[in-house]
Amino acid sequence: MENLEGRISAIEDRNRRVEAEKAWEVSWCRRSIVTLLTYVIAALFLWLIDNEYFWLNAGVPALGYLLSTLSLPWMKRWWMREH
Repeated sequence: MENLEGRISAIEDRNRRVEAEKAWEVSWCRRSIVTLLTYVIAALFLWLIDNEYFWLNAGVPALGYLLSTLSLPWMKRWWMREH
């Protein structure tokens, strides 16, 4: 019986971890961090190649990433309905 309780406890711990990871994947905190990192890396690259408006042009890939994360939940729901 003790082994069964241990297995159930391990499954519950795993479920909590998986739920937390799923919440992180869709969180605005994660999206904001990745968007900011994308902006900084793009700005640095553009600055290194002497782009005149590197600070402005770096917003294009960052905004593209952010917009793609906004469209994915809708697309996921559509895909799940179709398949």
